[in-house]
Amino acid sequence: MKKLFLIIGAPGSGKTTDASLIAERHPDTIVHYSTGDMLREEVGSGSELGKTIESYISKGALVPLNIIIDTIISAIKNAPKDIVLIDGYPRSSEQMKALDEILETEDGIDLVSVIEVRVSEAVAKERILGRAAEAEVVRSDDSVEVFYDRMKIYNDPLEEIQSFYTAKKLLHVIDGERTLEVIVDEMDEFVQSQAN
Repeated sequence: MKKLFLIIGAPGSGKTTDASLIAERHPDTIVHYSTGDMLREEVGSGSELGKTIESYISKGALVPLNIIIDTIISAIKNAPKDIVLIDGYPRSSEQMKALDEILETEDGIDLVSVIEVRVSEAVAKERILGRAAEAEVVRSDDSVEVFYDRMKIYNDPLEEIQSFYTAKKLLHVIDGERTLEVIVDEMDEFVQSQAN
């Protein structure tokens, strides 16, 4: 049985870094996938699917639901470890409902928790635009305009996503404005306590 943890948070919340550090601490039991990385790998492969995905990502828009769901379910099923952390999903109520429907019919996947790494818009903006200023290669999605588009895409369905997972007793909120080490320790402890 795969134990699935979804990690959500605004752009710049640090969710990908948090999850990857936890997976590094537990290489025998935990694997981490970033939705963004999975999609970017497809783009990097130069496939037709990758070109389609790039046309959405470059505008800061959401990639179509069927592409995301197929990518995620396939990754979980083929994961080499039993505890799977996926960050950056769900990003819309449609994504949330589609995954929920599939998980109801999947015997081998147990959604254990949805962890929200919560940061203010001001902190998120400072981190994203700071990252863009420091980067040697600026990603196409690190600009002020795209940041606000991404924040809107994240915030619009957030209340519905929070309510949905709170009703299922799955939502766990972590304060993402503290030091990286404190956040990772807290999240790691929570994952370990829930996965056993």
